[in-house]
This record gives sequence, C-alpha cells and structure tokens, in this order.
Amino acid sequence: MFDKVLIANRGEVALRILRACKDMGIKTVAVHSQADRDAKYVKLADESVCIGPGPASDSYLHVPAIMSAAEVTDAEAIHPGYGFLSENADFAEIVESSGLTFIGPSPELIRTMGDKVAAKAAMKEAGVPCVPGSDGPVPEDDREIHRIAREVGYPIMIKASGGGGGKGMRVVHTEASLLNAIAMTKAEAGKAFGNDTVYMEKYLGQPRHVEFQVLADKHGNAVHLGERDCSVQRRHQKLVEEAPAPGISPEVRKEMGERCAEAARKLGYTGLGTYEFLYENGEFFFIEMNTRLQVEHPVTEAITGVDLVTEQIRVAAGEPLRLRQEDIELSGWAIECRINAEDPENFSPSPGRIDHLHLPGGPGVRIDSHAYTGYVIPPFYDSLIGKLIVDGNDREQVLARLARALDEFIVGDVKTTIPLHQRLLRDGRFQSGGVDIHFLERFLGEE
Repeated sequence: MFDKVLIANRGEVALRILRACKDMGIKTVAVHSQADRDAKYVKLADESVCIGPGPASDSYLHVPAIMSAAEVTDAEAIHPGYGFLSENADFAEIVESSGLTFIGPSPELIRTMGDKVAAKAAMKEAGVPCVPGSDGPVPEDDREIHRIAREVGYPIMIKASGGGGGKGMRVVHTEASLLNAIAMTKAEAGKAFGNDTVYMEKYLGQPRHVEFQVLADKHGNAVHLGERDCSVQRRHQKLVEEAPAPGISPEVRKEMGERCAEAARKLGYTGLGTYEFLYENGEFFFIEMNTRLQVEHPVTEAITGVDLVTEQIRVAAGEPLRLRQEDIELSGWAIECRINAEDPENFSPSPGRIDHLHLPGGPGVRIDSHAYTGYVIPPFYDSLIGKLIVDGNDREQVLARLARALDEFIVGDVKTTIPLHQRLLRDGRFQSGGVDIHFLERFLGEE
C-alpha cells in the first residue's frame, strides 16, 4: 500500500479523497492554488504545496507544478479526483513515466474511452449495446453520409468524437440541413477540442440517463455495483442523481451490470469506471465511459455499503478485489442533490463569502462539502460547494428525508441551487420517478 498520496484536485472531492486516505493510514499531500490556501482540506492534509495562482490553467491544470509538488514531498501516487486532469491521458502517462502510480486506468484506456468513436467500437466488440449510427467517423463522401443517415433515421445527432459536457453536439431533423450541420460541428470541435472528428447517432427523443458503476483490479477481476439515474440535468450537467434507477428490474440490472463488468475484463480496465447509457423504451444505448471517480458516487456507496474511493486506491496499489459479485447487495434507496453556488433562477455563478452555514442532519443524511462559515467561494472554478446525499429504506422515505434536509440546509449570503431542489421535490413527475433528460428544461420553462 502507498505511504503517501498527492491529491491533484480541490473542493469537496479533495476532502473526500483525503478522508479515505486517513482511514487507510496513508499520508496526504494537498496541492492548492493561492485562491484555495484557506481551504479545509489544505489544513487537514499532512502536507500542502501551493502550485500557482487562482486560475486553473496556472494551478490545477499546470502539470509541471503538480509533478514538482509530488517530487519534493516524496509522494508515491497521485489521485486526480474528477474534472481537471482526471481523464487526461498525457498526464497519466507523465505520472507513470515518473515512477509514480496514477490512481486510475492506464493512459491507453483513458485515450480509447476519451475518443467516443473508439469507445463505441470497443463497447460493440465487448457486447455492450450502442446507439445506432455511423460505425466510426462520418465518411468524406456526401452520398455515403446521406445513405447512413437515411438508414439510421431522422432526427440524427452529430457528435464530436473528443467532446464532452454537452459541447460539440448538434441535432439534425432534415436531410437538407445534414451536410451543413456536419461542417459546423467539425469546425466547432476542431476549435474546442483540437480534434474535428465527428460521428452520427440516432437522436433519441425522451431517453433517461442511466449509468452503471464498475470496479476492476489488475488481476482480471471486475464487478458492477448497480446503476444510477442521472436524468435530472440542465445542458447535460447533472443536478440530481439517485440509485437505484426507478423502474429497472433486478433481472435487467443483473444482465446489464454483468455486460459492463465483462467489458471491463476484456479491456483490461483497472479502477473505477462508469458506463453511461441512454435508456428508452426498455433499451439501453451506450454513449460514453467515464474513466474516473464520479461526482455521484455517494449514492452507490449508500445502497451497497462499499467505500468506492478506498477500493479505488487499493486496486491502484495492485491489491486484488476483496469483493466478488455475489458479495454486493443493493439495499434501500439514495438520492444526491448537487448544491451549487448559483442563482437558482438564471444559474449565474454566485461566488463570495459564506457568512453563516447550517448543515442538515438526522437519520440518513450525509453532507460532502468543503465549505464552512467564513469560507470564500473563489470565482475561478466549478460552482459545486457541496452534495446532499440522503438514503433510506425506499424512495418514498428518501423523498421525505430529502425535503426535511433541504429545509435545514442554510447557506448565508450566497445564492445556491437549494430553492430549485425544493421546487423540484414538489413536482409530481419527479416524485413519481423515471423522468427523462429533458424534464428539467421543461420544468424550468413551465416556471
């Protein structure tokens, strides 16, 4: 096991990783920007190193500074958390070539799964169902493009191979606008991602976003830990996540989960991974794989009792999985609400000082947050300041506990998404469960 781990991230995920390391008796190094020098995880870490000024490009994305911090502190491994460099294959390669362990999959697999065309091909080969579309990049020949589009059927989604976060996508409803849409998406993709490769997929009208969590070791073992529903999202950014997904039967869960675990075995995958699917009319369609720890991992922890971060660190150190598939039992229900420092009406960022903070408590309530009274939210980073995770015996109990917890959650003099979550909880469609990915946009439009 590692003696010391450097945490190449910030915010609530840095604190989450730090706590897991402390539970395991591992020393921690927190790297931080000048803007985060007073952060809770910086104070709690065994060592801390300032790696640059506030902007992420000069600190959390500055690879030489992070590697220098690892060298001077004698860290043995680097945990990238999520976001920033967590899915950067070049960074993972630099870490490994420096004799350190990257807590995640191999650089080669990060590259494959980061390229959506390559990822889709790998999943097809592994037997994972994919959205109908072009087998690979859009061809150069216009007649072939039209043939594929007619075969798939309109409407069609043009997607950038290197895209993510809702960027590099365009819906095409008619044949007349197809070629122009492809040209525009290619231009945008080249500018935004440095890769203008695009591909076509069938556009699904009212799908849900359902994802499966897997965990694999370096010895060819892999298990799945059930699924999560992340359909409540705005502009492809998740706001509410829950596990298990409403309406997914144990039989379907077992079949899809084992397919995902088997795909991980075939790929030689190591660590945590999440297969994201669109789910419509009882069918799953693979869209992408996240090769890192997910923001919404606590809901899976709540219903399985498995500490995902601890297991992630263990397998990165070369230890075999302690869990077999038959050891994993799903029990109860859990929902996570992302608490963002944003105006709940127009979603504009709301950085600034938290004058007072009252966190909810009681049975089934967990808070993952680095915020505290007096904490100043920097303007440079993602607006997430915490996650409210509530679990219980069933979804009805969780919804009641969630309403109580949101009423108790007070963040003074900073606008947050708490009022939006409270309004969502009162909506009958959300209460029934199983809303599609367009639900939040419709809900906001109706308001």
